[in-house]
Amino acid sequence: MFMLGDHPVGADHAPLVVAEIGINHEGDPKKAHRMVDDAADAGVQVVKIQTHVVDDEMIPNDVVPGNADEPIWDMMNRVALTAQDEREIKAHAEERGMVFLSTPFSRAAADRLAELDVAGFKIGSGECNNYPLIRHVASFGKPVILSTGMNDIASITPAVEILREAGVGFALLHCTSLYPTPPEQVRLGAMTELGRAFPDAELGLSDHTLTIYPCLGAVALGASVLERHFTSDMSWPGPDIAVSSTPEEFSRLVEGSRLIHAARGGSKQILAEEQPTIDFAYACVVTTREIAAGERLSADNIWVKRPGTGEIKAKDYEALLGRPAKRAIAVDTQVSWADLG
Repeated sequence: MFMLGDHPVGADHAPLVVAEIGINHEGDPKKAHRMVDDAADAGVQVVKIQTHVVDDEMIPNDVVPGNADEPIWDMMNRVALTAQDEREIKAHAEERGMVFLSTPFSRAAADRLAELDVAGFKIGSGECNNYPLIRHVASFGKPVILSTGMNDIASITPAVEILREAGVGFALLHCTSLYPTPPEQVRLGAMTELGRAFPDAELGLSDHTLTIYPCLGAVALGASVLERHFTSDMSWPGPDIAVSSTPEEFSRLVEGSRLIHAARGGSKQILAEEQPTIDFAYACVVTTREIAAGERLSADNIWVKRPGTGEIKAKDYEALLGRPAKRAIAVDTQVSWADLG
């Protein structure tokens, strides 16, 4: 368990739900502020953006992402927020009672966030094996949530070792970096594999499907962090809008994740609170006709019927067959051990 702001992150606590605003604001701070309010109204605990200091992040290039129609260089220059924009978004999120996080994509971006005194850092899947950046982020001594899409256990291990060495709390989010992710490629089993490989990590899911259902399924398997892209309006432009959820969906995600967390765990035993149901639902051994003293019990004179308030339950029916009655027993009587010889 570790603390992210005032929120405990761990298996004993309801999952932390992260609304990934990301770049869905398309460079417009007003959109970002609207999404902060909408996320807060939906009951979300954490809002997250992306911090892009483009010239420290990449060299000029013409690579076009699979979910976009323009080069990543042009896109990032278009959507990057200023340090002051991010300061104001952080203040707004905290005014609404939420934790503000951002994903730094460069050393300069991490430094900017450290100056903002963020509660922790989110590292995206593309930086999972960017060990120099992870080491730099970990040096600030804040908790880290690390997405692991496009990486396997071998490439995740050095990143985890860096976080352990720094002594920071951390969560590993299973992720499939496909936009959208087909359900059969979500692979929730990979999240439990992360748990076996890194037992000191908190676990979670960063989901890119078109529904909230994989996140809910992840809770049943032990997820402590759930992340999905967030938008106030599905008609807005942007490369991540198609894999985003609305405020209404996030409200259901928060409610459902808390319910499933409360329901998971435990052991198979009879609860004391089940006794009222036992009293009417169980069957007990009863006489089906009058039985004379000394007469042996058989399928002709006893059977099992409700309610379950009798002393001898249906499970012991066979043990009574052939035993003599110590005294006469009237019809429709719940048989007791005292009735038997």
